[in-house]
Amino acid sequence: MCGIVGYIGGKQAAPLLLQGLEKLEYRGYDSAGLAVVDAGNGGIIVKKARGRLSALKKMTDCGKSIPGILGIGHTRWATHGEPNDVNSHPHLSRSGRVALVHNGIVENYAELRQYLCEQGYGFVSDTDTEVVVQLIDHYYENDPVAAVRRAADQLRGSFALGIVFADRPDLFIALRKDSPLIVGLGEGENFIASDVPALLAHTRRVIRLGEREMAVVTREGVTVYDHFGVKLEPEVLEITWDAESAEKGGYEHFMLKEIMEQPDAVRRTIAPRVRGDFTIELGLRRLTDDVLRSLDRICIVACGSSYHVGMVARYAIERMARVPVTVALASEFRYDNPMIGPETLVIIISQSGETLDTLFALREAKERGARVLSIVNVVGSSIAVESTDVLYTWAGPEIAVATTKAYSTQLALMQLFTLYLGRVRGRLTDLEAREEVRSLLATGDKLAELLKDTSHLQYLASLYFNRRDIFFMGRNIDYALALEGSLKLKEISYIHSEAYAAGELKHGTISLIEPGTLVVALCTGTKLHEKMLSNIREVKARGATVIALTTKPIPLDPNHPNANPDHIIELPACCELCAPSLSVVPLQLLAYYVALLKGCDIDKPRNLAKSVTVE
Repeated sequence: MCGIVGYIGGKQAAPLLLQGLEKLEYRGYDSAGLAVVDAGNGGIIVKKARGRLSALKKMTDCGKSIPGILGIGHTRWATHGEPNDVNSHPHLSRSGRVALVHNGIVENYAELRQYLCEQGYGFVSDTDTEVVVQLIDHYYENDPVAAVRRAADQLRGSFALGIVFADRPDLFIALRKDSPLIVGLGEGENFIASDVPALLAHTRRVIRLGEREMAVVTREGVTVYDHFGVKLEPEVLEITWDAESAEKGGYEHFMLKEIMEQPDAVRRTIAPRVRGDFTIELGLRRLTDDVLRSLDRICIVACGSSYHVGMVARYAIERMARVPVTVALASEFRYDNPMIGPETLVIIISQSGETLDTLFALREAKERGARVLSIVNVVGSSIAVESTDVLYTWAGPEIAVATTKAYSTQLALMQLFTLYLGRVRGRLTDLEAREEVRSLLATGDKLAELLKDTSHLQYLASLYFNRRDIFFMGRNIDYALALEGSLKLKEISYIHSEAYAAGELKHGTISLIEPGTLVVALCTGTKLHEKMLSNIREVKARGATVIALTTKPIPLDPNHPNANPDHIIELPACCELCAPSLSVVPLQLLAYYVALLKGCDIDKPRNLAKSVTVE
C-alpha cells in the first residue's frame, strides 16, 4: 500500500522522486504527488493528481518544471476520503511551513482534528494525514525535531512519515510506527522510501528504521533517534539483489516473470538448508530441538495467499509430525482471544514481513507467552525482528501484486520445517526423512519441467476467459490449493470465483452448478483420487465443464463420455509432499492467461496493494 520516497542532495529532486515512485507502483495506488522545497523562493511547491503516475509526470514535465534539491513523493491508496486531487498526498499545512506524506492510519484523527479546529485551523481534505501536518505546524517553533516528536506522541495508530519544512532546505525528517520505512545512504545525497526498489538505482546501503525511530536526513548524513530522543547507531544493510532483478527482463508482465522464476527461487530456499547426507539444517537459534519436542500445538497465522500456504502446511505437519495445527487469519486472530501459551508455537507467514494484521497477531501471541517463528522474505523486517526465530525464503524481489514465487518459497520452507519437525519428534525415521528430502530437492527441476510448455494452459484460457463464474474444488490439501487458485483468478481477472471442499458440494453449493459452469477439479491427493472422480461426475451430471488437475492418469469411461473431464492437466510424477508445489503452477498460469485475454492490468489489479500496511 502507498509508496513513499524522499530525496536530499545535489540533483534536482522532482525527477528522482518520480523515478522512485515508478518503482513502487506495484504496491497499488489511486493518486500521486510531490512536495519540493524551493530554497530560492522560500516555499514548498506541491503538485498532485488523481490516477496513474503518468498524470503527475505530464503535469510536471517529468519533474523538470519543479526546482529544488529536497523533496518527498507519494503514491496513495485511499483509506480516508475518496481518491481525488484534494485528498492526495503530500499535504501542506495551513501556514505553508510544513508538508508531509504518510502511510498508515491515524486512529484518533477525529479528536485531534476537533482540537485543531478549536485552535483556529481549517481543513480542506477528508484525510487523517492533513490532521498530522497541521498538528506538526501547530507545535513548530523553529525546531523540526521537537515539533515532530511532540506531534507523534499524540498519534494513535500506524504511520510512516516523510516531512519537509519550508524554512529548512537542509534537512527532512522520517519516522515510523507499525509501517515500514527505510533510509538509503548515498554519497552527498540521501533518500527515504517505503521499499527497496525505489532506491536501487542510487544505492544498495540502507537502514531499516525500527519501531518509533526517527531519522533526520541531510545531504551529509543521517542521524537516527529512538522514541526517547536517544541517538542510535543503526545497522547498515547491503542489498544483495540488483535493480535488474526488479525489472521485467523481457517478459510482458512481472507476474509471468515471477511465475517463471519459481524453479530457481525454490532451489534457493531449499538447497542451502540441506546437508550432503540429506539431513536438514534450518539454522534456528532459539527454537531448539528440545523446544520443538515440548510443543503441544502449532498455530499458523497469515493473510491471503500466505494463509493458504498455512492450510497446506497444516495437513503435512499433522500427518508427518503428529502435532495438532490450527490455521488462523491474522486479521481475526487477536480478536478471537486465542488459546495459546508457552507450549504453543505460532508460525507467522508474511512475504513483506510488514503486513500489519500479521504483525499485530505476532505481538498478541508474544504477549500470551507463545514462541513465534516467522517465515518472511525481507531481511530485517518488523516481523522478522520481533519473532523468537525467523526463516527467510530468499525469494528475491516480487513486484506483481498477485503473489506467485513468494507463495512457492513459503510453501517449500514449510515443507522443510515439516520434515525437520517430524524427525525431531521421532515421527519420521532417518531413512524416511532423507527420502522425503531427496524428493523435495527435486522440486525445482520438476517445476522447470512443468514450465517448459504453457501452450495447453493458454489454449484453455482462450476457451474460458469470458466465463462469468468459475469454481474450484478439491479435498484435503487440494481444497487449500483450490482456495489459492480461485484467489489468483479473481484478483487479476475480476471473474467471480469460489473454492469449495469437494465433499461439501452436496450440502448446498451444488445448486450453483448449471449447464456451462466451469469447474476446476484438483485431484492430486492419491488417497482421495476416487472420491474426487465421483465429485467430477456429480458436477458433470449437472452440465458443468470440468478441467481436472491430476498427478496420476484419470480412467475415462468410454460408455459414459459425458461423465469424463473435458480437459486433463497431468503433472509430473512426484512425492505427496511435493505435489502442492507443482499443482499451484497451472492455476497461476491459467489465471494469468485469462487476465491477459481480458485485457486486465495484471501487475496492478484494481483496488489491491502488494504490501498491506493498514488494518
